[in-house]
Amino acid sequence: MALELTKIQDLMDAAKSGDRRSLSQLLTAIQSGEKIPETTSDPWTLGVTGPPGVGKSTLIGKLVERWKSSGERVAILAIDPSSPITGGSLLADRIRMGGHASGKDVFLRSIPSGKDVAGISPFIGEMCSILSECGWSRIIIETVGAGQSEISIIAFADRILLIDGPDRGDIIQAEKAGLMEISDIIAVNKSDLPGAEAAAREIALSLSLVEGDERKVHLVSAIEGHGIDELIQEIESCNLNSGSKILRMKQRLLSSWNSLLTEHHEIDTLLDELCDGSITVSDAIRHMAITLEFGDE
Repeated sequence: MALELTKIQDLMDAAKSGDRRSLSQLLTAIQSGEKIPETTSDPWTLGVTGPPGVGKSTLIGKLVERWKSSGERVAILAIDPSSPITGGSLLADRIRMGGHASGKDVFLRSIPSGKDVAGISPFIGEMCSILSECGWSRIIIETVGAGQSEISIIAFADRILLIDGPDRGDIIQAEKAGLMEISDIIAVNKSDLPGAEAAAREIALSLSLVEGDERKVHLVSAIEGHGIDELIQEIESCNLNSGSKILRMKQRLLSSWNSLLTEHHEIDTLLDELCDGSITVSDAIRHMAITLEFGDE
């Protein structure tokens, strides 16, 4: 059931005053497609991506610890993969981040990726705006893991941190997918393990092949705390690349379009008709485009 505008405003006012339950309800309303009043806040956002198993959540926990100690209020939007069969998600990021993901100055929201084929749902942008409006000064978006769909993180994050590990097998796929190109900061985690320095050298060599690419590769250890302060300094001083604005808007448009298609009220019927051969893919696309523009009239 749609929430009344007064109810939305009440939730907004309560969330601004620090009521976390109201903030959670407000984010749930956004996730459910409710219309939320526009905000004037300009959120500070960091996208964190990288291959599975490199310690993204653990490293985020260390970043949160440092930001908390310097007086920042940190919100984390952690995208969890959803089962294509049941639609369920484990939502286990709080476990991997440890105790740093708790306390009055930290807000963690695990978000199932759901049906969204782009990996990043379009309501993430609106969530970031609301969090900023409610006083969260550092907003982190953690993606599921490296892959072609992860490039859509650029639609909602002003700065992107790519995390690698000692084993560079998966990062080669990240290079192919374009994640190396959209990343502003690159870190090799687990620097205390064999192979980390070699991985950092390989990435640095790859970057050196592109003229004018001055990005450095940070060696860090989320477990031992090595290199965290230097990494935060790099993140804080990161200059926003105005040249990526077109790519950002393109990915935001694609994310919204994918969401419109996957949430289309006739999607299941059209899939059945595609399976029995009664319509073609072109027919299905044409029908959805017409109903999105004109409704069912």
